[in-house]
Amino acid sequence: QVQLVESGGGLVQAGGSLRLSCAASGSLYSLRVMGWFRQAPGKQRELVADISSGGSTNYAASVKGRFTISRDNAKNTMYLDMSSLKPEDTAVYYCNAQGTTPKYDYDYWGQGTQVTVSS
Repeated sequence: QVQLVESGGGLVQAGGSLRLSCAASGSLYSLRVMGWFRQAPGKQRELVADISSGGSTNYAASVKGRFTISRDNAKNTMYLDMSSLKPEDTAVYYCNAQGTTPKYDYDYWGQGTQVTVSS
């Protein structure tokens, strides 16, 4: 079982920046996509951005132009660079990895990291 561990969350003022990291404890065989999701209090979890095994990226409209997703395969780590942060970006951010092997599909989640943006 692969574990995903997020880090980098914290408290930042509106307009500020943060970098989230997601480190995978093992190899992600046959990875299809990794992504960042977030869940604000009282709201459903939503996709923030994802990156395919081929490097294609996808962003939610609300973060496009402000957030950048990237992956360092050598370090088995995914990043989310967040800038021009807004109070509405406040949420718990979760890392996700999905893949399909010959024997099974997998869908791993991290434990989440809190991001709080003050106005």
